[in-house]
Amino acid sequence: MFFQHVYDKSLAQASYFIGCQKAGVAAVIDAKRDVDTYLDIAKANGMKITHIFETHIHADFLAGSRELAALTGADMYLSDEGGPGWEYDFEHIGLKDGQKVQLGNLTFEVLHTPGHTPESISFLLTDNPASDKPVMLFTGDFVFVGDIGRPDLLEKAAGISGTANDGALQMYASINKFNALADYIQVWPGHGAGSACGKALGAVPSTTVGYEKARNWAFQYANDEPGFVKYLLEDQPEPPKYFAMMKHLNKAVRPLLTEVPKLKQLSAAELNAAMVQGIKLLDTRNKVDFAAGFIPGSYNIQGNNAFATWAGWFLKYDEQFILLADESQLDDLTRKLMRIGLDNIYGYVPSIATWTDTGGNLDTANVVSLAQAKAMMATNNVQVIDLRGAAEYNAGHIAGAENIFIGTLPDYFDKVNTDRKVLIYCQGGDRATIGYSILAKNGFKNISNFSGSINEWANAGEPLVS
Repeated sequence: MFFQHVYDKSLAQASYFIGCQKAGVAAVIDAKRDVDTYLDIAKANGMKITHIFETHIHADFLAGSRELAALTGADMYLSDEGGPGWEYDFEHIGLKDGQKVQLGNLTFEVLHTPGHTPESISFLLTDNPASDKPVMLFTGDFVFVGDIGRPDLLEKAAGISGTANDGALQMYASINKFNALADYIQVWPGHGAGSACGKALGAVPSTTVGYEKARNWAFQYANDEPGFVKYLLEDQPEPPKYFAMMKHLNKAVRPLLTEVPKLKQLSAAELNAAMVQGIKLLDTRNKVDFAAGFIPGSYNIQGNNAFATWAGWFLKYDEQFILLADESQLDDLTRKLMRIGLDNIYGYVPSIATWTDTGGNLDTANVVSLAQAKAMMATNNVQVIDLRGAAEYNAGHIAGAENIFIGTLPDYFDKVNTDRKVLIYCQGGDRATIGYSILAKNGFKNISNFSGSINEWANAGEPLVS
């Protein structure tokens, strides 16, 4: 058996390439959208991709199953569980609980494991030449390392009311199915630490059934269904805004993108004209460089692993946008965006020089130190805004700070004072610089960014309240 774990750090998303070397055939589970990765693996190992599996209709990324099928001719094997409303709208081979799919000498058995979503399935793999016992379980968003999939996304992100509690009860039943499996089976989940699909995901890529039974919180509630449901639903992080669109696009017929697009470099005149039209400019530089001088009206979403997640909060799928990024970053950033379906890139500029070389002026950010932030708060004439999520805020915040989650900031401009100074912070400064750029773009002149945020505050021994 050939096995390769493919991990996208930007979305904390795992996919899997599994092949039968004797037959020269392979399967991909939960493919990301830039599918050249799997084509390269297949070519390097002399295999043909013939099977494409998905564990469920994903909300956190745009699956590349259809792109991969279009390029390889492979069949898509997708869940037919879940009932009305949970069907895929395009041609596929449907899977039900207990079915087995053969890939050369490998057997994949389907387990219906609802809870995260009603149609969720897991794949139990047996490597027949080695053993007649299953050796691997691919769980998708069912069981993670140290956690399980959250059932509230359909309600919070997709607006399907009443599904959170029902999903939690389904998850409780699915956990009992997992409990019946042999302890030695390896567990390969769909996500790792940093994913918004759970609240306490582990950082290691895999685990075992036995380890999760012993250490995962969910299995400590074997005889306490109400306690399980309560703990599962409380303190879950805010689901990114783009999740609802992913749910739609992953089950509907949509245009395919079978290669990474090449972006057009814009001239100064084109950049000016686009910004006059209201096309958003995403400045992907480091927050320190942005603060030192930025094009007025631009958003600062740094080109790090969280880039796509925050872009998904603030971009609409029907609007064009521009990237400010060095050419060496373009392929990486474009891949991160296409993985959540943000394909509508108008073009890019490589630096602020495109703006300044033709006479454009730059703005600078008002970044304040810890001492300056304390001095501002001592006057009692400043509004302090914590831009973190509600669970983070509740766990410990600066006394007197109000909580406005960064992802929803544009919806709550009316809560930001205009008649006195406003001090914003987050955990480590990244979200605060996004917030500063959004507020500056929308005409707020009274904002100070405490970029050191809670990390610097706490490390200096300053008090937090909860």
